[in-house]
Amino acid sequence: MNFWRNNSRFAWAGGLLAGVLFLGIGAAQGQLSVIWKKAVMICLECIGLG
Repeated sequence: MNFWRNNSRFAWAGGLLAGVLFLGIGAAQGQLSVIWKKAVMICLECIGLG
């Protein structure tokens, strides 16, 4: 458990930046619309409207 104590105070910022970077790459490739369509279809199936 010494790893967590020895880490810098803002180590989470690297993970946040990596997440934002990968979200940007996915959106640039057009994956945002694909994921949005899947999410809408799942929601409509769960609610029972579809």
